[in-house]
Amino acid sequence: MAAVLNLKPLISASVLPKYSHSVIFSNTINNKLKLPFKVSATKMSYTETESDANKTTKTIDSHLHVWASPEEAADKYPYFPGQEPTLPGHVDLLLQCMEDASVDGALIVQPINHKFDHSFVTSVLKKYPTKFVGCCLTNPAEDGSGIKQLEKLLLKDGYRAVRFNPYLWPSGQKMTNKVGKAMFSRAGELGVPVGIMCMKGPSLHISEIEELCTEYPSTPVLLDHLAFCKPPTNDEETLAFSRFLKLSRFPQVYVKFSALFRLSRTAFPYQDLSPLLSQVVSSFGANRVMWGSDFPFIVAECGYKEAREAATVIANEAALSPSELDLIMGGTIKQLFKNQWLP
Repeated sequence: MAAVLNLKPLISASVLPKYSHSVIFSNTINNKLKLPFKVSATKMSYTETESDANKTTKTIDSHLHVWASPEEAADKYPYFPGQEPTLPGHVDLLLQCMEDASVDGALIVQPINHKFDHSFVTSVLKKYPTKFVGCCLTNPAEDGSGIKQLEKLLLKDGYRAVRFNPYLWPSGQKMTNKVGKAMFSRAGELGVPVGIMCMKGPSLHISEIEELCTEYPSTPVLLDHLAFCKPPTNDEETLAFSRFLKLSRFPQVYVKFSALFRLSRTAFPYQDLSPLLSQVVSSFGANRVMWGSDFPFIVAECGYKEAREAATVIANEAALSPSELDLIMGGTIKQLFKNQWLP
């Protein structure tokens, strides 16, 4: 295990100053958009051009998936039974989308379509080592075999992040069980962040996240898709979002402002998310927030390039500074995964 010693932590112990904004959270988030869609689209195009002209860092997508084409699946990289994809997610499509949107790199999250067989994503990482970083999917089997699988993926196959999907844990068990804590702790020892997917909302899992962060403060945490917080429409949802924001007290917690179509209650460009983004940046700081597309699902929703543009519109509505937007669109994830996506 000498290789363990060669892996340096991915983040510094110091935390940059937080930012504050004056946008007040409203219990009536469902208000209509301030601007007609056509005006918003014009504004979006302008802000994107302005941002591109002034940006000082690469644009990095913090959350996307790729899977084998049907031909590749039949030949070498089979889908997990029952998880056959319903839309294309092959790497050539991704590369074209990234080129069209001027996105320079991405974190590839192992898709459920291949479940614990990482061979396809591993082949993509090996083919494009300077463009992509891999996030593997943990196997929380009760026998603990997933721990060894995790070490192989990190130490041999070069993955630099880990995903916890709590819905893959054995029935009745939580991410804080013995196996979960062993994998979470090991990730911290290797300086590898753990992404957590709270698909059914944060309330079910916040206590687990708090326990893991308290016991293992050296393990970075990535909360996928704003922990699936939508603009609150009632007291229960407002309380859940408040608890989510309080996770900012753990310096190791980062937030992915990703899969915006899954979070918004309005159509593209998802401007009802601007109060949420403002409060997230106020609580966590832009240096702990990162944009992600959720390719290929976003392609069928609004388009990949448009997903990037929407993030700029929302940030503008939230009155973020250019430097904050720079961090969200690439600076934060570059700080997290050092020596990747170099200038």
